[in-house]
This record gives sequence, structure tokens and C-alpha cells, in this order.
Amino acid sequence: MSRLPLPVALLFACAILLGACGGGEKEKEAASATPSASATATPEAAQSDGCQKVAAPQPRKPAKLPKPTETLAAGKTYVARVATNCGDFEITLDPKRAPRTGGSFEYLVDKHFYDGLTFHRIVPGFVIQGGDPSGNGSGGPGYSVTEAPPRNLAYTKGVVAMAKTGTEPAGTSGSQFFVVTGEDVGLPPDYALLGKVTKGQDVVDRIGVVPAPGETPTNPVVIRQIRITTR
Repeated sequence: MSRLPLPVALLFACAILLGACGGGEKEKEAASATPSASATATPEAAQSDGCQKVAAPQPRKPAKLPKPTETLAAGKTYVARVATNCGDFEITLDPKRAPRTGGSFEYLVDKHFYDGLTFHRIVPGFVIQGGDPSGNGSGGPGYSVTEAPPRNLAYTKGVVAMAKTGTEPAGTSGSQFFVVTGEDVGLPPDYALLGKVTKGQDVVDRIGVVPAPGETPTNPVVIRQIRITTR
């Protein structure tokens, strides 16, 4: 699987791209929008990192969702509440600078696509990455959309953007997204903007330090659900 560049201090030692977003040949490895098994919490169980202990969800079967045409409406506020076993946080989407990317994300949220998926990749001081139905960084929804990110976009702490492979054009996205946990990770403006964390940054920080040897969390960090409200 391809990877995002690691923080600047490690740029010359590591590969350069985030995991696949679900377009092209990788679509064949993507999973369906209906979970085959949801993560369930162990009553009263808590890990030392402050997250509730849950069972790992099973990878989903391949799916190929129709490509959405929805875009976010200018002038509206869209807030995505992400509920996890480590707590909840909110992402305010950016309908002005990323209407198509946000529209695709809302489409997937409305289908409950993200419910029961995981943050499969955690790199302290860099990003947390989730939204892959296969659970290993290779999957997506079976389609991709492209919307060039702002050329002056800086991937600073709390910015939320979409993953893509190295061969895809700038701004390509499927279902995988990442939240920046470093102050400024120095990425080029190649990754489609989704929005910014506006509540629950402490939860993002908590997820960002979950033990993850080889970037894979030792204990699952599960997205229980994502729901979007508008006003």
C-alpha cells in the first residue's frame, strides 16, 4: 500500500504517499457499505490509553458504490460528529473550498459507510488515518472523485483531508481520510481538503498516541458512527 510522506524530519528515510483511497484497481479490494461485523465494547473495560476496549471489526466484502454527484451547498454549515471508542470529535466541513469532496463524504456518511470502520494507521506527531472498509489501507468505496485542493493549503494540526495513491492526480479521494496531529507536517497541497476539527481535539490527540507499532494500532480504534448535521 502507498503512504503519505512522514514528517519532514523523516522525509528522506520513508515512502511518500498515503494509503489507497479506493479508485482504480484498488477498488477490487474495497469493502461494502454494510458491515459484516460491528465492533462491540467490552463492558466497563478501558485501556491504559483512555480508550474503551473493543473487538476488532471484520473486513467487509468488496463493493462498488455508484459515484455521487452531490456537492455541499455554499452558505450552509456542515458538522460531522465522529464517535469512537476513544471519545467523540467534530469536523466542520468546508463547503466553500471543497464542495465536491465534502459532498462525497456526506454521501458515504448518509449510507452509514463509516460505521464500524477503524483508524487503521496512526503515526504520532503526523496523522491518524481511517475510513478503509478493508481495514489495511487498500480499500475504498469503489469510486473516486477529484477536486484540486487550495494551492495555499497547509496541513496543520486539526486539518482533515483525504488519502490517495501516488499515481492519482492531486485532489483524488475515495473514503479514506486523515486528521493531522502534528503542528505542520509539511505536505504538498496534493490531498483533497475535507475540513477541520472544531471540537474534541483532545480526543484526536488521544488517538494520535495510541500504541501503534508499524503504524497499526495494537488495540483497535473504531469509528462507531459518523453523522452530519447542517444549519
